[in-house]
Order: sequence, then structure tokens, then C-alpha cells
Amino acid sequence: MEKLNWGILGSGQIAREMGTALKAVNGEIYAVSSANFSHAKAYGEELGVRHVYQTTEELLADPKVDIAYIATPHNLHHKLILQSLLAGKHVFCEKAITVNSRQLKECVKLADEKGLALCDGVTLFHMPLYKKLKEIVASGAIGRVKMVQVNFGSCKEYDVKNRFFSKELAGGALLDIGVYAVSFARYFMSQKPDTVLTTANYFETGVDETSGILLKNPDGEMAVIALTMRAKQPKRGVIAGEEGYIEIENYPRADRAKIVYTKDGRTETVSAGDTNDALLYEAEDMQAYVAGIRARQKGCPDRCKNTDGSYETNLNYICDVMDTLSAIRNQWGMVYPFEA
Repeated sequence: MEKLNWGILGSGQIAREMGTALKAVNGEIYAVSSANFSHAKAYGEELGVRHVYQTTEELLADPKVDIAYIATPHNLHHKLILQSLLAGKHVFCEKAITVNSRQLKECVKLADEKGLALCDGVTLFHMPLYKKLKEIVASGAIGRVKMVQVNFGSCKEYDVKNRFFSKELAGGALLDIGVYAVSFARYFMSQKPDTVLTTANYFETGVDETSGILLKNPDGEMAVIALTMRAKQPKRGVIAGEEGYIEIENYPRADRAKIVYTKDGRTETVSAGDTNDALLYEAEDMQAYVAGIRARQKGCPDRCKNTDGSYETNLNYICDVMDTLSAIRNQWGMVYPFEA
């Protein structure tokens, strides 16, 4: 596959983790910029980045940058995605890709107009295990799916100044960890939920701290989700069908699942990929998406396909997830200050 140049916008912890993955995939990181130039320089020195730019505008003006990777707080995603697309860059943005469905629709429209790839960093969409489990569910091995159960609890240290608790930075459990749970549910539901019931408790800063979410789609499939940001829960997901269920521990980057067959209690372990390579899979998928777009634009679509034989990103899932996240917040009546 053709090597592509990534420009990283942001220099925090997740940007460092992705930087390490990009070096493994491409052998180098092409460019980085940050709101704090000293942080960008430190990042560049640490990871051996070829070009360290003082501003986002300088990085995006570089014609050799193929993909803009956005690793900033949620409140900046929408602006930076649009800015990157307008500069002709494919975009891979950390989750949550935007803070609401209106923002995402605007980004998708522009990406379509420009013929550019747009994707987000929900790892489970890129893990080989999930592609394999999707095939198993589609085969009818566990019968018709009836229920999805998924939890995510992260005990964040009490710090009202941390971005996790900042309403101005779109903090709260829903966009930080709930996006994984909703993505898991949507991935194994045959259609997007059209019924959403939810309630939440709030941290003193006004962001959501704990919540319960019930989803149902037109096929009658249901999902039950529990989120906590000041109490630990196991990251556990279950897909329950009429003839068995699939159980996945540490599901965001899982490489193993257990299937239990209802009739005889027989169990089966399914393995694929490696948890430690989660961000490598993200980078490889994104580069495959870009290669697929370029191949189609050149009129030779068979030159490059994703590992599952398709060309497309998970953008349909991403849009469905954001619609659901927005519906949840609408029920809570929660509006971030910059949305008003």
C-alpha cells in the first residue's frame, strides 16, 4: 500500500499513542502542530517528526500532507475538520468526531463534495475481531439478535479543571466513553435505534457523570447501556441472540470473545488481531480508505480494497452513533456553551 503523509493536530497523550502507531505503519510521522508550539516541538523531538509547524494553518498549507489527524478536545473537532477538508486533506478525527449530528452532517457534506475520506477513532470499528464477529452474527450462529448489553465505567480523578469535567470542552461521560458503548450497540443492531430512553446524574460542573440508556430499533432489537465517569465498571459487552450469546471483555480494543450456545451450553473462543495493535489497525484502515478513494477517482477501483473487501469507511455507523448521542443529550436538555 502507498505510504501516506499524516499531519497531526494536537500533541497530547492520544496523539503520542497514534504517533507511535504511525511510525510502525509508515516508518515516520510527517508533520505536527499544536496550540502550544513548545509542546509541538517536544512532540517532534520525542517522535522524530519531519516537520513541526507553529500553526494549524501552516501544516494544512503543506501540499505533501495527505491526512490530517485531529487529536484535540471535542469542542475543536468541528472547526478543525472543516478547515482540514477545505485544505484538501483527508481527515481522521479522534472520537467523538463532533459534538452533535448537525456538525457531523456539515462535515460529511463537505467531505463528499471534496471527494475526501472522513473517519473517526472508535477503535472497535477497526479491530479485526469485530469484523469476524460481524460475520458470525450475520451467519445466524447465535440466532436472531434480541438484546445488546454494554457497560463502560471510568473512575476519573476528581479535578474540576480537567477537560473530562469541563462543559466548555464538551466533557462528560457520554462523548468521552459513551461513544464506545453506543458504537458497540449500533454495530450489532441491524438498524439505527429509533427509540431512545435515558436518564443521567450530573457532576458539579454540569457534565454528565452517570447515565442509563435504553435503545430500540424498528426490528425490535434493544440495547441497554450503563456509563459512569466517577466509578469503575468492567468494559463488558454482550450480544444476545435466540440461540446463543457473545461476550466480550475490554471491548473497545478487544482481540478475543466467547460464544455460549444456548441449547447445550457449549462455548467457543474467537480470536482475531491483537489489542496492542489497535491504533495500527486504525491507521491501516484509514490509509486503505484513502487508497480506495484515489483508485476510484482514477477509474481503477480494483487496485485497492480494505481487508474485508470493501472500500468504504464506517461513516454510516459513525453518523448513526452521533444521531443517537445527540438524541440522548436532547432528552437530558444538555447544551454545551459553544453550541448555543
